[in-house]
Amino acid sequence: MIWQVMLLKNAISLSGLTGEVVAPNDEAYNEARQEWNKAIQKYPLAIVYCRNKSDVRNAVLWSRKNEVSLRIRSGGHNYEGYSTGNGVLVIDLSQMNALKIDRDANLLYVEGGTRLGELYRFVASKGYPFPGGTCPTVGVSGYALGGGWGLSCRLFGLGCDSLTEIELVDYRGNILKANQEQNTDLFWACRGAGGGNFGVVVSMIFRLPPKTDMVTLVGIDYPNADQWMQVRFLNTWQYWLKEAPEEITLVARLYNSGNEGYELYADGIFYGTPDEARKIMKPFTCLGGARLKLEYMTFIEAVTRIGEVYPDSEKFNSASRFVSRDFSSEEIMNLVGLVTQAPPGSVLAGISLYALGGRVKDIDPRDTAFFYRDARYIMWIQSTWEIDRYAEVNAWWVEDGFRYIKRLTEGSYVNFPYSGLRDYLFSYYGYNVDRLREVKKQYDPENVFRFPQSIKS
Repeated sequence: MIWQVMLLKNAISLSGLTGEVVAPNDEAYNEARQEWNKAIQKYPLAIVYCRNKSDVRNAVLWSRKNEVSLRIRSGGHNYEGYSTGNGVLVIDLSQMNALKIDRDANLLYVEGGTRLGELYRFVASKGYPFPGGTCPTVGVSGYALGGGWGLSCRLFGLGCDSLTEIELVDYRGNILKANQEQNTDLFWACRGAGGGNFGVVVSMIFRLPPKTDMVTLVGIDYPNADQWMQVRFLNTWQYWLKEAPEEITLVARLYNSGNEGYELYADGIFYGTPDEARKIMKPFTCLGGARLKLEYMTFIEAVTRIGEVYPDSEKFNSASRFVSRDFSSEEIMNLVGLVTQAPPGSVLAGISLYALGGRVKDIDPRDTAFFYRDARYIMWIQSTWEIDRYAEVNAWWVEDGFRYIKRLTEGSYVNFPYSGLRDYLFSYYGYNVDRLREVKKQYDPENVFRFPQSIKS
C-alpha cells in the first residue's frame, strides 16, 4: 500500500503518539480509514484514537515535528472527506464522548467526539430535547461548529447558537478556552466556521433548551407523485414557510428513486399537539393525494424514528445552496426537471429542502460566523449510486444541476460542502470572510489546521 511504503521509506516513527494508533499494516486499518461517504477512499498515514486532551496534544505536536499534515474527525461524515486524506494523520475523537449536565446552570458539557445519537439519549433521559441534526452518527462538534441545522432549529436556533464555550487544542498544543469573555474572536469564528480550521475542539458547553415532554412527529408523502405534483408542492413550500410557526421545522425531499420512480415527502418535528400540526400542514394536504401522519411521542422517540432511515454508509455526491427568494413558475419547473432526469446508475437522485427562519434569523449575520441567517431554507442536490463505474456520471449530474441552482441562490452550507465551488470561502462565509482570515492569522499562523477548503489567513 502506497502510504505504508511511504512510512517505511521516510523512516517516520509513530512513537510519540498516544492513544490507540492504527497504521496501514494493522488489521483494523481499512475499517478505521473509512468515511461515511464510501465514494471517498483515502489512505491516511495513521489514525490515532485519542482518549483525552493529552493524546490530542501529542498528536498535534507529532504532526508538526514530523511535517505530516493532520485532519480532525469526530464522526466521519464530512461529505467531501475533509476529515481524512492521503498520507495524513487523522485525529479521531470518537473515544472522547463524555457527557454531563449542570442542572443548576442549565448547561450541557459535551466531549469533542460525542455523536448526536449518544447526546440525544443522554439529554432525553434528563427530560430535555436538543437542537441537533437528523443523523445519529454525525459528530456533535462538526455539526455545531459548522452552524448546525436540525429539526428544532426554527424554535431553538442552530446548534452553534446554543454554544456557550469551547475548549480547543491549538497549533502549539496549548489548551484554550473560548467564550464571550475570553478568546472572543475565536469563539465567534467557531460558531459557524470552526470545523477543522483553528484547532481541535475537545469539549463544548451548550445552553440547554426548556424541558419538553412530548412532540409531534410530522410525516407527509405523495405516492406516485408525478412532475406536476412536485411543481405544486415546491410552490406551496415556498409560501407556506413564510407563515409557518417557529415551533415546526421540516425537511422536504423530491427524489427520483430509480426503479421505484418519483418520491415526494416531508417530515419533521412540531413542538405541539397533532391537532395543531394538522392545521399547520393544511396547505400541503390540500394538494390532494397526500398521506399525512401525525404521531404524538417523546422527543427521543421522534429523533430515533427520523434517524432510523439513515444507512450505515452511502456512495454519493452532493452540493448545497441557500435560498433567499421566491422562485418563478418557470424556475420551479426547471428545478423539478433536474429530478426527473436522473443520471445512469443512480439509486436515488433529487433535491432536499431544509427549512430555516424562526430563531435562526433572529441573530444578526455578523454576530456569529454563520452568515446566511436570512435565508429561507437550504437546497441540497444529491445523487447516490452503488456501482463504482457510475460515480463519474453521477458527479457530472450534480455539477450540472448545481450550475443551474447557483443562478437562483446565494452561498453554500459548509456542513454540506462541495469541492466544485470556485470561491468557496465567500460561498460558505459571505462577508464574514475577512474577519475569519484575521482569526486564522491570530490562532493558527502556521496553517497547521488545513484541508482543501480550509480558511487561509
